[in-house]
Amino acid sequence: MRMKKLLACGLALVTAAFFAGCGSSNGSSGASDAGKGIKVGVSMPTKSLQRWNQDGANMEKKLREKGYDVDLQFAENKVETQVSQIENMITKGCKVVVVGSIDGSALSSVLNEAKDAGVAVIAYDRLIMNTDAVNYYATFDNYLVGKIQGQYIADKLGLAEGKGPFNLEISTGPMDDNNVNFFFGGAMDVLKPYIEKGQLVVRSGQMTREQCATPNWDEAKAQERMDNILTTYYTGANVDAVLCSNDSVSLGVQSALKSAGYNTASKKMPVITGQDANLPNVKAIIAGEQSMSVFKDTRALADEVVKMVEAVLNKQEPEVNNTKDYDNGVKIVPSYLLEPKFVDASNYKALLIDSGYYTEAELQK
Repeated sequence: MRMKKLLACGLALVTAAFFAGCGSSNGSSGASDAGKGIKVGVSMPTKSLQRWNQDGANMEKKLREKGYDVDLQFAENKVETQVSQIENMITKGCKVVVVGSIDGSALSSVLNEAKDAGVAVIAYDRLIMNTDAVNYYATFDNYLVGKIQGQYIADKLGLAEGKGPFNLEISTGPMDDNNVNFFFGGAMDVLKPYIEKGQLVVRSGQMTREQCATPNWDEAKAQERMDNILTTYYTGANVDAVLCSNDSVSLGVQSALKSAGYNTASKKMPVITGQDANLPNVKAIIAGEQSMSVFKDTRALADEVVKMVEAVLNKQEPEVNNTKDYDNGVKIVPSYLLEPKFVDASNYKALLIDSGYYTEAELQK
C-alpha cells in the first residue's frame, strides 16, 4: 500500500513537471521566461528630455520582465549616433529594433540593413519615413493631441460664444518630426476658423508650420523666437494665448514671457498649452504659469509596444487600430494609436498622482 502511494506521488510530480514544461514552451507560464535569450534593441532620441528617459526606462523594464535581453541606447539627438547604434544592434543579433527616431527621414539605409538581416522594426511615437523596412508603428493619436490643445485654447477664451478678438501666437516642433504635421494640423483645424473670423489675431503673421518651427524641440530656441516676436509685435499689446506643441517649447515660451513682464499682478500669463506632462511643466501648471499639457501615459505605450514585439517574435500579427493614416512615403504603416488626455490644475491629481505616474513629493521639490 505504501509503495502504491509512493508511485502515485511520483507520477503526480512527473505529470505536474510535464505540464509546467508545456506551459513554459507555449508562453503561458511566468512572463520572465517568454523572451529568454532573445535580444531586442531600443533606440531612443535623447536623454536630455524627461519623456524619452521615461519611455526608454518603461520599455526596458517591461521587456526585461518578459525575459528579453534589452539593448537600450540614447543617441543624444545626433542622427549619425543613432544610425551607428542601430547598426550595432543588428550586428549583436537583435531580432526586433524599436526606434524613436531623431530624424524620421534619415534612417532608410540602416533600416534596409535591418530588413536584409531579418530584423523587424517598430517605429516608436515618431513615424519613420521613406522606407518599407518599418513593420509597425505605435504612438498616441497625434492629430487628437493637436485638437485637444486647440480646443483648450478655444474653451478658455470663450471663442464658441463669440468672444474676442484675442492675440494668439504659435510655437510648434521641428520640420523633421512627422508628428508635428498632426499636432499642428489638429490644432489649426480648431483655431483657423476663429482666425478667419477675426476672433484670434496672430500679430506676428507667423502661421505656417515652417514659420512656427522649433528645431529639435529646443527650449532655448523657442525662447529666442518668442523673445523676437514679443519685442517686434507686442510692445503695445498683450499675448492672450500661445499654442505650444510640447512642454520643452512651452518652457522656452514661458521664459520669454516672464522676461517681458508677464506672470505679474499687472500682466498675467496667457493661455499656454504643452504636451508630455513633464515634471517641470506640471509644476508650472500648479503655479499658474502654464495652462495645460497633453498627457500621454508612456507606460501604456510601452505595454502596447511589448505586445507588438511579442507578436512579431511569435510570427503573429500585432494588434493595430489604424491602417490608413500613417503613410511614410513608401507604404501605409500599420499603427496602434493610444488616446491622449489633457491635464491641468483641475485634474492633475487624478491623472498623474492617483495613477502613480508622479508622487506628491516629486511635484513639491
